[in-house]
Amino acid sequence: MISRTTLQRQLPGSVSSLCARRFQSTSAPAQNAPGPLPQNPAARPHAIDPRWLTMMKRRLGRCMMFGLKPTQVEEAGKILQQLARDWREVIAGSEGFLTDEKRRSLYRHNVVWGEMDVTCLGCHGHVNNVTYVRYAESARVNWTRNIGNYIDQAHKKEWLGLVSSVGIGLILRSIKVDYKFPMKFPDKITVYQKLVHDSSLASQSAFQLQVMILSEARQRPAARCHEDIVIYDYKKNQKTPELPPFIFEQFKTIWELQEKAKQDWQQHILEIEDRVRVLETESWDRADAVEDTGSAKQ
Repeated sequence: MISRTTLQRQLPGSVSSLCARRFQSTSAPAQNAPGPLPQNPAARPHAIDPRWLTMMKRRLGRCMMFGLKPTQVEEAGKILQQLARDWREVIAGSEGFLTDEKRRSLYRHNVVWGEMDVTCLGCHGHVNNVTYVRYAESARVNWTRNIGNYIDQAHKKEWLGLVSSVGIGLILRSIKVDYKFPMKFPDKITVYQKLVHDSSLASQSAFQLQVMILSEARQRPAARCHEDIVIYDYKKNQKTPELPPFIFEQFKTIWELQEKAKQDWQQHILEIEDRVRVLETESWDRADAVEDTGSAKQ
């Protein structure tokens, strides 16, 4: 059994300080904060970075290393179950993406072998860069169809017609892709979109979407896209002077839902972090904490 105090004495000061800071926060690291963590750190609802899920799991793992009571083990298990179930919603929802089943554009879509680049004979490459644009394209089509099929059925015909070249349609003016890591087969992706601007603030003939392509294997974004989309009247062969009323009304609602989703999921993140922090203060981050070395005990 190794006491926490003894362990800290055996470590160099800089390493001990690093360990303490590592488990203190998932946001910006403290600059000069060696020693034990504060018991009631100030925190506000916030978005997360790609390492957040991994850090939560590591923090829970460290709690278990120092031994937990049955009720604490149960609580840690519940947190891990929530992370396993809601990780997509936590990551995307905290940024304002709408993640319910009627809004998501692609869900657990299979990455296939033929989408990969093979760099040499016998070598396994990564998903071709152009494929991400195709993911975003399929998701954009499903995004409009979902609104017509499930959200605004009164204008279903108009929403479904946006992907055709008859009447009012959408034209992709530009797309920018920010690749986060080389995704490989096998994997599954989930794709979400959100409006970049509040369309109710000004009349316009175009709008912009942010796209998040989530990898299931890595549980984080594999790529992000920024789409600039023009609303075009094919009968008049010109851009529409402003958003058609059926689009304008839905975009107002979508923007409000995005802002609410961001607040709700960021609050949910804060609650998870608070629950993990309680387990830390009840296990390794206390003066009399000793690590459970299991079969290594003498």
